[in-house]
Amino acid sequence: MHLFATHFGTYEVGCDANGKPRLLPFRHDPDPSEIGLGYLDLADHPERIRAPMVRRSWLENGPLAGTGVGRGREGFVAVGWDEVTGLIADELRRVRSTHGNQAIFGGSYGWASAGRFHHAQSQLKRLLNLAGGFTSSVNSYSYGAAGVLLPHILGSEYKDACDTSPSWSDILENCELLVGFGGFRLTNAQVEAGGTGSHRAVEWLRRCQERGVRIVVFSPAASDAPLGPNVRHVPIRPNTDAAVMLGMCHRLLTEGLFDCEFLKRCTTGFGEFESYLVGEGDGIAKDAAWASAISGVPAETIIEIAEDLHDHRSLINVAWSLQRARFGEQPFWAAITLASMAGHVGRKGCGFAFGLTAVNAVGQPVRRLKGPAFEQGRNPVSHFIPVARTTELLENPGGRIDYDGQALELPDIRLVWWAGGNPFHHHQDLNRLAEAFRRPETVIVTENMWTATAKMADIVLPSAFPFERDDVAASSRDNWLVYSRRVMEPPEGVLTDHEAYCLIADRLGCREAFDENRCVDDWLAHIYEGYRERYPELPDFQSFRLRGFAALDEGEEAPAPADHFRRFAKDPESAPLKTPSGRIEIASGTIGKFGYPDIGLHPAWREPEEWLGAPLASKHRFHLLSPQPAHRLHGQLEYGPASQSAKLRGYERFTLSAVDAKGLAVEDGDLCELYNDRGRTIAAVTIDADLMPGVAVLPTGGWFRPDSDGIDHGGNPNTLTPITAASRLSQATAPNSCLVSIRAWRGPAPEQQHED
Repeated sequence: MHLFATHFGTYEVGCDANGKPRLLPFRHDPDPSEIGLGYLDLADHPERIRAPMVRRSWLENGPLAGTGVGRGREGFVAVGWDEVTGLIADELRRVRSTHGNQAIFGGSYGWASAGRFHHAQSQLKRLLNLAGGFTSSVNSYSYGAAGVLLPHILGSEYKDACDTSPSWSDILENCELLVGFGGFRLTNAQVEAGGTGSHRAVEWLRRCQERGVRIVVFSPAASDAPLGPNVRHVPIRPNTDAAVMLGMCHRLLTEGLFDCEFLKRCTTGFGEFESYLVGEGDGIAKDAAWASAISGVPAETIIEIAEDLHDHRSLINVAWSLQRARFGEQPFWAAITLASMAGHVGRKGCGFAFGLTAVNAVGQPVRRLKGPAFEQGRNPVSHFIPVARTTELLENPGGRIDYDGQALELPDIRLVWWAGGNPFHHHQDLNRLAEAFRRPETVIVTENMWTATAKMADIVLPSAFPFERDDVAASSRDNWLVYSRRVMEPPEGVLTDHEAYCLIADRLGCREAFDENRCVDDWLAHIYEGYRERYPELPDFQSFRLRGFAALDEGEEAPAPADHFRRFAKDPESAPLKTPSGRIEIASGTIGKFGYPDIGLHPAWREPEEWLGAPLASKHRFHLLSPQPAHRLHGQLEYGPASQSAKLRGYERFTLSAVDAKGLAVEDGDLCELYNDRGRTIAAVTIDADLMPGVAVLPTGGWFRPDSDGIDHGGNPNTLTPITAASRLSQATAPNSCLVSIRAWRGPAPEQQHED
């Protein structure tokens, strides 16, 4: 079977009436995503990069003549591969000999391929490691705050979101009440790193509803609640979920409804948290009335659901979006504390979960694949940053930032190399990022399309699309392996990342170490055999390649779900967590000792600088939320048919309540300008009768296209979002704490190119 694997799932390759290849849904996928069906349309897109390109003044004058002042503002010159690989090799030698390898930043953050071999980060980082190393980044934009917090609270084995959630099968059989803070954005469940052969999250949620599981969703938008029976939506002001959870904790405490025995056996620090709840230090009881004043949720609703959490077998799910905010650690920490007080942690299908439906894999009752990828090797350079601090790294050479108990030195970056990602999608405050990108002496970007990041480069290497190469796709959180076979050849002059880096490695004298004298087929067999060593029941490589896929436990009943916290809750002495106390740390002495002013000893309500209750709201009165898009992955497939058809006359859509639209004198479909002190962007309004007033929702992923006046024509919310960190602990991204103003666009409609 001829298959093509993507982050949206697996597709079969067929032909249309003219013999041209086209993608079809994978016959084994019960809920295939339509997004990837248009992937092949990008092959001949006008924005395709078809040759190595060098910015004109960099080519003519070299990296030190005026540095990057013209970056993003000048044209490019096409050059041959022999010339460009020589330029890159010479520049790497110059930077490392003059400034040291720590002056090279290997950005390479993104989701370029579901394949394990043609994995953009691994390919680039292997090359840079062989060239002496580079300054790297850690963590993710998706889960950065939680990924740093949870090892302190639950232990290192619970850093990943999939490691905390009960299985859907256990939820189905045992849970009576599922309370979701941030909701269940079902379109997110179309996506999985490494791909999948079977989308199941939506089906599991539907089965839970059919069985009678009650679902309560706290979110500003009713669309974050699933359709169907047993669902209740509770509107809530953005960024106030932790306050509501604290109000529920207070109710359980004062009414004696908390599980005192579990708290004594399995947690530490409850006494400090209890003192905070009742207001011993500040004189403010964190009760339901207090939480209501902050959140807009009626006090009686907070009380009712708190008591329901105690009275019924319950699960608290927190969306990843809540930790992508100022003080984003707090709702996760508060949810763990609330679930511990309610008394259901360690019971099958109950307790707490993070990110059910955030991606397909969370909660799936499958045996997960753990296997090799393209080995990156060892990085001799010890310098690193949390990925959300890229702007500060480029702006502040020699500076320091606090991070998880460390003081990180920021090296003087002279060369940036980005592959497989688009920071001008992921990052915040894009105008500031653009200025920071002009500081290094050289920026290299490996890309297949003219993204905003490619346009900010000095050297651009054209890269083949995933459908133009063979690969083995697999996710460490799933049970599917797919042989993703080339659908078509790349255009003449376009290479895979691996082919390009082999040429550069040859110039640097490390070709043999880079490719180990293996061809691509040899590498794919090598990677697959690494999986077979761990799972000998998998078929041999030739059988796998001929059939096109393999799956652990295929056709069999799902294995027993993971024992999340059950052994620990039963006997924490014999099955302790990997925390300092061996227990759930409701108060963390480790975090407290760091002395950071923006995160304390235990969960607490901390007021963001930008939310509807902040003084700044008198100037910018809308809270902007920027969720993941429903019609693409991040900025990927922006020019695909699903993304383009979701626009309105070529413009990104954002949603407003009917009340706010009337106050602004705009109607559905009108162009509007969203702005604040960081930037301006244009999008078309869609009126949502069920959206909370004062909230605007503009999904991410529209490509950043600023004009000469600095107005972004791409509808990118990160033109407006701040780079402020969630806290000094995590230094994670916080785009969902953002205030903006909105007005009808009165100027001429900017020309939209490449509109379908």
